[in-house]
Amino acid sequence: MKQGPFDRGAIDIAWCPGCGNFAILNALKAALTQLGISPEQIVIASGIGQAAKMPHYVRTNVFNGLHGRAIPAATAIKAANPGLTVIAEGGDGDMYGEGGNHFIHAIRRNPDITAIIHNNMVYGLTKGQASPTSSLGFKTPVQVGGVTEEPFNAMAVAIALNASFVARAFAGDVDQTRDIIKAAISHRGFSIVEILQPCVSFNKVNTFQWFKENSGYVEDSYDPSDRSAAFNRAAEGGKMALGICYVNSERSCFEETLSPYSEDSTPLFKRDVDMAKLARLVDSKRQA
Repeated sequence: MKQGPFDRGAIDIAWCPGCGNFAILNALKAALTQLGISPEQIVIASGIGQAAKMPHYVRTNVFNGLHGRAIPAATAIKAANPGLTVIAEGGDGDMYGEGGNHFIHAIRRNPDITAIIHNNMVYGLTKGQASPTSSLGFKTPVQVGGVTEEPFNAMAVAIALNASFVARAFAGDVDQTRDIIKAAISHRGFSIVEILQPCVSFNKVNTFQWFKENSGYVEDSYDPSDRSAAFNRAAEGGKMALGICYVNSERSCFEETLSPYSEDSTPLFKRDVDMAKLARLVDSKRQA
């Protein structure tokens, strides 16, 4: 089989057979290939979890950090080198649980990065505990009586906070997922793509068939710039909306507001370090 520019070649992939992550991997590589971005110009940052293994299987630059910390690392990478295409990748537990505050404040800051969040409604890496998005009543080896908390609605939260780009995809539809990822990466600002995907080993409720029956694409007449309508769609019950749910292209990007770039557009990583200034800064902190 002919290898694409983002294939790592012969490598063992540590996902269960049938895992939805395989489809997301294929969609991501196809999106990057069609966008024509060279692997050297891309960084994928991730935390901990099955979804967070994604950058290990894509031939790009990689930052693999702590649980829930992909977004701040991606934000810093983009600030240091705004010319890079930066993606933060993780699961619903990684991004909404351990990384929940980072998710919220990245929406406020609006860095020009893309967050791809694999939502399988369970902690797959640690053998099946309930995640922030697990449904009411969902039983696990820990929540033996069933989940009692309302699931976290990330789409509604993101739109309520006026996020720059909010979309949802389904791993079972690889072509549509590819196109949504392409749109997210092409958008200037913080782009959120939640991808519904089954965990075939530890979630026997939210299967491929369940997601297919409980989600549906927004209509052709749907207007993603209508924030009120987008919020109502995200907050209402019933089928989960797939597609580009909300877009706000008017916000400034975080890195554009940083003082080092107010008079000089040279990326931080290309600038010389002024050791005298650094020494004065260290001394001032010692004296404080």
